[in-house]
Amino acid sequence: MIASLKMLYESDGARAHQFRYALLAFDLSTIAFVIVTSFFPHVLWIEIADALIGVVIVADFVARFAITQGKWRFWSRIATWADIIAIISFLAPIAGEGLGFFRILRTLRLMHTYQLMARLRRDFVFFRRNEDVVLAGINLTVFLFVMTGLIYATQVSINPEINNYADALYFTVTTLTTTGFGDITPKGEWGRMLSVLIMIFGVTLFLRLAQVLFRPTKVRYECQTCGLSLHDADAIHCKHCGDVVHIDTEGLT
Repeated sequence: MIASLKMLYESDGARAHQFRYALLAFDLSTIAFVIVTSFFPHVLWIEIADALIGVVIVADFVARFAITQGKWRFWSRIATWADIIAIISFLAPIAGEGLGFFRILRTLRLMHTYQLMARLRRDFVFFRRNEDVVLAGINLTVFLFVMTGLIYATQVSINPEINNYADALYFTVTTLTTTGFGDITPKGEWGRMLSVLIMIFGVTLFLRLAQVLFRPTKVRYECQTCGLSLHDADAIHCKHCGDVVHIDTEGLT
């Protein structure tokens, strides 16, 4: 049993990669479910869907724990505790809407898709050509969803201006971009501290994405001698081994 799970989660076979793609699709579907259901009252079918998603997350959690070599290190990962919070919120909806929306921390599981990088480069030309842009976009998106979830969870019960996910997302984006319309303002000390985090870390991630889009610092070219794949855009020699590299360039700096 353990060997089969390790094959699915860690091997390089076609079946293992299909399984990982399925997990990625499940994560994205979970995010969509969280966003959509925030606009509706929690009727019976939503509670049933909550429970089913929670069961799947539990199964994935148990499987990953079973194949982990360093058990103590497993408990030190942020994604582990994000999954625990997601499991509680899905399987215990009576905990309330505020805690329930912490299921948005499930988005941190997207970080686990980084183990798919080699396969994504192989399967998708667009990803291979724009890897830095995609990764910067993922980092910003994960941060945006997590902070929006935290704003919603901490403000929905005390702030009449935040009634659903769209309100929280609107506030997060206007704060991140430093637009600051002021029509929605956070209540309490925690709300203000979250706003500070969004402005400091969000702007940093946003600028990083803009830099990758408009002024990439590195280009991808595999050195034929040592295999180094990232070089300065105007590099003539490989910084690792010193051999000449033939990077395609238009001669612009």
